[in-house]
Amino acid sequence: MKNLVWFLFGIAGGFVVAHLVNKDPRGHELLAEVDARITEFTDRIGDSYREQEARISGLVDDVKDAAAEAAEAALSAASDAAGAAADAAKKLTD
Repeated sequence: MKNLVWFLFGIAGGFVVAHLVNKDPRGHELLAEVDARITEFTDRIGDSYREQEARISGLVDDVKDAAAEAAEAALSAASDAAGAAADAAKKLTD
């Protein structure tokens, strides 16, 4: 509980200090620069996330296509085998 109080006190103190620094023109410029750097960082992280998401989405699409082709090939092979078995059975009965 004591740690929580210190944590909340630290947050409140940070807001007070930031407010006081923001009143000074030099402090305002400093906070604006920090804000710009944070925004640039978050934009880069967002761009990287979207790029990775697109790559993974492309891989998933490739896997789906490969699975569909494999299933189609297996179905075709099973159909051919069934036809060959039917032909063999017909020859035995003739």
